[in-house]
Amino acid sequence: MLSENIYQEYIAILEEELIPAMGCTEPIALAYAAARAREVFGGMPDHVTAWCSGNMIKNVRCVTIPNSGNMMGIEAGVTLGMVGGDAGRQMEVLESVTPDDIREAKRLLSKGFCTTQLLDSPVPLHIRLHLTGGGEEVLLEIRHAHTNITRIEKNGEVLFAKEDDTGEAKEGADRSLLNLETIKEFADTVEISRIRDLLERQIACNMAIAEEGMSGHYGLGIGRVLREDYSDSVETRMKAYTAAGSEARMGGCELPVIINSGSGNQGIASSVPVIVYAREKGLSEEMCLRALAFSNLLTIFQKEFIGKLSAFCGAVSASCSSGAAITYMAGGSMDQIRMTIANTLADIPGIICDGAKVSCAAKIASSLDAAFMSHHLAMRGKAYEAHTGILKEETGKTISTVGYIGKEGMKQTDKEILKVMLEG
Repeated sequence: MLSENIYQEYIAILEEELIPAMGCTEPIALAYAAARAREVFGGMPDHVTAWCSGNMIKNVRCVTIPNSGNMMGIEAGVTLGMVGGDAGRQMEVLESVTPDDIREAKRLLSKGFCTTQLLDSPVPLHIRLHLTGGGEEVLLEIRHAHTNITRIEKNGEVLFAKEDDTGEAKEGADRSLLNLETIKEFADTVEISRIRDLLERQIACNMAIAEEGMSGHYGLGIGRVLREDYSDSVETRMKAYTAAGSEARMGGCELPVIINSGSGNQGIASSVPVIVYAREKGLSEEMCLRALAFSNLLTIFQKEFIGKLSAFCGAVSASCSSGAAITYMAGGSMDQIRMTIANTLADIPGIICDGAKVSCAAKIASSLDAAFMSHHLAMRGKAYEAHTGILKEETGKTISTVGYIGKEGMKQTDKEILKVMLEG
């Protein structure tokens, strides 16, 4: 039986990670930073310079900002957050933006109000805003996590600084306690009342945007294509709704998403397949909630080794978790869950992240296809053996190895991806 401390820490991890965000989290982080910097400045500056790490530029470049009148880009995110953002709403900072705010933001953009500079930083998620005007200036910096403000200066005076910011931002709960076996035991035994509200919010939000995406009004309408042109199966419906949710989010839908590990796409991919499978198979609400707890925590566990942003596509981690959760719901043993994870990570760890955009939906659909195949293989007792490629004897070691490749091994890949994208 798990200790009460483990239950408390795992619930705290879920509470910290499963938060609402309206729109792709990178432009929203810029809007949040801008809204907070405006508060410090005491009004609107004359000009803003947005220094952004390569991963930030990559992930903002091609995504539509919600509640923006279909604007894209770093300058648009910063300017809209500056004009109409509510920093108190954090990742829903643009929820209260008005049509007048959008018009004013577009006017300022046409006059060069904001300019972007590449920030040469070893930190993948790194923002530095410099506001000037009327003899005043403000510097605000975010590092490692989307709302993790690490420094604020006004007219050269340091108003706020985090003393020890040499590594990843540390949330309150202890993520070092995460491991596959304990995650499963938590999912099996936690009192449902302790996680019900949190996960029911995820079901409501993420299924709402999936339904909206099925309208076909976003991107290529991949969800509808899957439903209309593929066989009518539970797997097709899982892929269709999950991809549709991603496409709507990347296409500027204003509905909020419950994110996972700082990503809406990962929040969608680690939850929607689980929900659709449970409903299609007529499983109980309790089983669905337990499987969601399992999938979410497994995604967080995998992402701890990779980091918030990298050249490694987060759809792989989230889809792997959904596949393992489906094995869990199907009554698979612990060994079969391990097999599902190993089969998935033997298949698709090479998918690159070339920024947030509507085609992320296709990567999610492909990743889920691999995860479902891995599930079926595992349920037949079939799995690739240790030392096949990067697979290790222990599942946790395989996960950490994939994380090392994504975080450290693909650093140069990340730079080359950004270079290619900026060449036009």
